[in-house]
Amino acid sequence: MSATAPRTPVPATTAAGAPAATHGAGTGRRAHLTALTLQVLLALFLGGASAFPKLIGHSSAAESFDRIGFGDWFMYTVGALELAGAVALLIPVLAGVSALALIGLMAGAFVTQMTVFDGQYALTPVLVALPLAVIARVRWHRNAELVALLRRR
Repeated sequence: MSATAPRTPVPATTAAGAPAATHGAGTGRRAHLTALTLQVLLALFLGGASAFPKLIGHSSAAESFDRIGFGDWFMYTVGALELAGAVALLIPVLAGVSALALIGLMAGAFVTQMTVFDGQYALTPVLVALPLAVIARVRWHRNAELVALLRRR
């Protein structure tokens, strides 16, 4: 009977020798699939229902931004930020950072709803920020990959 040394796990690699994609440290398949579903749904919402009316200058968006008092440039800026964030949610290495940035945008929307619009729709940015926080947490491990990519440039 021969004794064998305990086996240590060997990290998975691709054919090119690079580490294989994983769901991240501490996150399982269920968390990955939940985050992916939230990413797609929020990208559709932010890119379509939220950004699109701002970017085309729809009257409902224009009236709201006129009431804020910053003018059309602010409406187009917020729409562009929402659209960029929606697209970045669908890019794996950018999803976590995008979620954090969009949480910041939602914080601004919440403050605006509370101060300018008397809290009329203040719950909407909160309800959008909560799943963004889930995405940011589940995709946190990708931030190191993003930093490594940026350092190579």
